Amino acid sequence: MRIDIDRDVCIGAGQCALAAPKVFTQDDDGLSELLPEAGPGPMVGEAARACPVQAITVT
Repeated sequence: MRIDIDRDVCIGAGQCALAAPKVFTQDDDGLSELLPEAGPGPMVGEAARACPVQAITVT
């Protein structure tokens, strides 16, 4: 599983971090980023769907 975040699209809504807090966090600017130990999990797809601007892709 590959998780990509388009930081040019991300608006910092934080829905990904709420849906999958073991995978996503927000940086100092409020934009989404993957945690270093992030791996596939059951909520990754939900986090991608929760993004209001579809900045997260899971392949």
